[in-house]
Amino acid sequence: MAAERLTMRQIKEVLRMKWERGYSDRQAALACRISRPAVQRYLERATAAGLSWPLPDGLDEVALERRLFPPAPSPSPSRPLPDYAEVHQELRRKGVTLMLLWEEYKAIYPDGLQYSQYCELYRRWARQLNLSMRQVHRAGERCFVDYAGQTVPIVDPRTGEADAAQVFVAVLGASHYCYAEATLSQTLPDWVGSHVRAFEFFGGVPELLVPDNLRSGVTRAHRYEPLLNTTYQDMAAHYGVAILPARVRKPRDKAKVEVAVQLVERWVLARLRHRTFFSLAELNAEIAVLLEQLNHRPLRKLPGCRRSQFEQLDQAALRALPSERYIFAEWKRARVHIDYHIQVDHHYYSVPYVLVGEQLDVRLTASTVEAFQRGQRVASHVRSAQHGRHTTLPEHMPKSHREYADWSPTRLIDWAAKSGPATARLVETLMASRAHPQQAYRACLGILRLGKTYGDTRLEAACTRALQIGAHSCRSLESILRRGLDQQPLPNTAPTTPSLVHDNLRGPDYYH
Repeated sequence: MAAERLTMRQIKEVLRMKWERGYSDRQAALACRISRPAVQRYLERATAAGLSWPLPDGLDEVALERRLFPPAPSPSPSRPLPDYAEVHQELRRKGVTLMLLWEEYKAIYPDGLQYSQYCELYRRWARQLNLSMRQVHRAGERCFVDYAGQTVPIVDPRTGEADAAQVFVAVLGASHYCYAEATLSQTLPDWVGSHVRAFEFFGGVPELLVPDNLRSGVTRAHRYEPLLNTTYQDMAAHYGVAILPARVRKPRDKAKVEVAVQLVERWVLARLRHRTFFSLAELNAEIAVLLEQLNHRPLRKLPGCRRSQFEQLDQAALRALPSERYIFAEWKRARVHIDYHIQVDHHYYSVPYVLVGEQLDVRLTASTVEAFQRGQRVASHVRSAQHGRHTTLPEHMPKSHREYADWSPTRLIDWAAKSGPATARLVETLMASRAHPQQAYRACLGILRLGKTYGDTRLEAACTRALQIGAHSCRSLESILRRGLDQQPLPNTAPTTPSLVHDNLRGPDYYH
């Protein structure tokens, strides 16, 4: 065990065992439960410090530690010291290390500090900074995001009721450059929208996002594998940024944004406490003015202000914004029904029929609906607000269904007209008698197929007889043809077609 790891009380016990009790090194090591070389090192330090037993009166543990472990000698005044504030700032640039900075320092001052002393003096200087500033964040590397605990009331001018606006804060790790805005809630659309506007405010995208474990961003917190919200992850993928949530109950992971939140509360929100706001836009306009002042306030322990630090460090290191702004999209899971449609917000959208029974990921924007299977898009539709209706693409249907779907009332009537006007009239009458024309399609196709068996002339004659006697069905027509009644004179019976005129009949104009 190293000597420095023991307390002064333990070291005094080692000295007492050796000098008062006369123990050997081995016996003293066993009694104090340390190694024998450690006992020798303590004795050497005590002898070099001119100590003996009993220890001098008034020598407390602090004084004993100073004598046994004196601080390293200060560098000679002739050796120029580096500007450690500049060293601290340079370390935030990508690829810059203490070794590189020391080599540059030695190139200017060949008789300057050696590397170990250079590093030790820098660490002493860094310990004087605030805890949140000790962490060295590379330029363009991290952006910390969170909501302020303080809210701002927005009053409805009509009712006088007030809603609490949430204040979103984002800060870049290297430069401390801040962004803040108010939103009506902390829900997913506001959370994602605030990120988009923050990136646009910075004019670029960092490598990492460090959020707190807000429900809108992190579906399930976990120390090693947190589960991210799908929409939040989709937004991050659009901008090419990785998400690294802070660990639960680890404030050091997000110390930077907690300091930024405190600054926003003190220098922005506190100044607005006597103001009454009637709209979110009005509040955000005031926040933008005060935020500009905050980012231009001089830093106490570093040169310049947040804005100048941003221009020197983060601005050039941020990655460019994509050509298109992220469009908010929600993600859902939907199972493909037996009719190869998925239900989304009470509307039905088709997907390829081979996916029947599969569970798909569905991406919803304000205007589109996209279905994905294992990350591959399999369908895309224009979003519809009609409840209970279907949106179907022909390429999603089986071949047999697609052929059936190609038919229409007009097409069937036109095809029947090739056999004759009576055939067309019978087909039209048959479809008009049903609640939906599609319900008569199969019967109409059966009538038209009879023309292939008996010929168009006989089919036209049979349809004329069927219309006259009111036999408006495929089965009746087939009976007429099979029995040869189409070749006999027509009975002197008044046509019964007019008796079909009722509320469900649409008339020929309906189909054109």
